[in-house]
Formats: sequence, C-alpha cells, structure tokens
Amino acid sequence: MTKALTLTACALLAFAGCATNSTAEKPERGPGGTIAYLVEVESSEPGARVEANNEYIGKTPCTLKIFGDKDGTFHNFGSYHYTVTAYPVRPGQQPQTKDFRTGGWFTPEDRIPKKMFFDFGPVPEAQKTETK
Repeated sequence: MTKALTLTACALLAFAGCATNSTAEKPERGPGGTIAYLVEVESSEPGARVEANNEYIGKTPCTLKIFGDKDGTFHNFGSYHYTVTAYPVRPGQQPQTKDFRTGGWFTPEDRIPKKMFFDFGPVPEAQKTETK
C-alpha cells in the first residue's frame, strides 16, 4: 500500500512540475514573425522629444515599442539601422542619437535594450536656482 501511495505522489509531483501558467501574458506578435519589446526611454531632463527612425514617439519619459526577433535582437525591416534620437529641451544642447544594427546579409545585429537614457549634460546654475 505504501508503495502505491509513493508512486502516486511521485506521479502527481511530476505532472504538477510540468504544468504551464495559462495566465502568463504572451508577447504581442508583429510583422515577419517578430514580437514586441517595450523599452523605457528617459533623459536627464524630462520633456525631451523622442523620435525613432524619424517618427515622433513622445516626450521623455516614455515607452517605445520595438518589434524584434524572438532572440531579443533588432529585426531588419529593410534598413540596416534603427535610430532613436532625443532632442534637448534647452537651447544650446545637441540632439543625442543611439544607433542600433538590425543585421542582414552577414552583418551583425544588436540586442534590444530594456532601457535607453539620454544625457544632455549638467543643468546650468541659472536654471538650478529657478527651479528651487
């Protein structure tokens, strides 16, 4: 009797270990067998305009949806590069750009980051005193 109970208990544990979580979210599917990755975009000064491949995304902080390959790399949708640019809030600063390789014929591809940060440099003393 104890042998039968032991075998039953082992079988139940084996099946319980193989169970999948049906409530887990599946990634959003995109074109060409890609899946969606959500990337947080922040900057040293909130409110910077963000563009991805010359298309307006929003102002920092924001979330950018990138459709990439299942291995976590950028997908080549006809361009060897994926560019994200943040434009500064204050005059006199330069736009900041991050360029990622999307792969192709014997060319490398970059991994999609979880977060992007654009640093526009230190805030001038005059602006620091105004915000206090």
